[in-house]
Amino acid sequence: MTSPKSVSRSTPSTITATTIVSSLLSVQTSGAAFTDLTAEVGKFLRDARAREGAVTLFIRHTSASLTIQENADPTVLDDLMTALKRAAPENAGWRHDTEGPDDMPAHIRSALSQSSLSIPVEDSALVLGTWQAIYLFEHRDEPHRRTIVLHLIGE
Repeated sequence: MTSPKSVSRSTPSTITATTIVSSLLSVQTSGAAFTDLTAEVGKFLRDARAREGAVTLFIRHTSASLTIQENADPTVLDDLMTALKRAAPENAGWRHDTEGPDDMPAHIRSALSQSSLSIPVEDSALVLGTWQAIYLFEHRDEPHRRTIVLHLIGE
């Protein structure tokens, strides 16, 4: 194994986590699509008076997920939706179809993505890249009400 030719790291910062704040975020989806949660998470940080730490998001469902993806070009989200539909198509002979032909594919798509995210907070803001946003990824065709737990640990 060779070592990278150019690696740098900032000086570590230290905080004492003096705050733990939780909140439930309820989101009404319109069917299979992405919902940008970035502004809502930022509002939660402002309401919690967060300065530095980490915020965790956890979705309490098995047929929707969370992801951090590009927010500049919507074709990225379109292509991601297409890829997951190809990976877990409807009407592929799934045994679990209690709630319709999109039921099992939604569970598979959720398993292939994420149920929780952890994002650093610095200077009272999410530490995201320039083109990154936080999305709820609804995998079901029909609208659903989704609940996401927001949890901040920091100061």
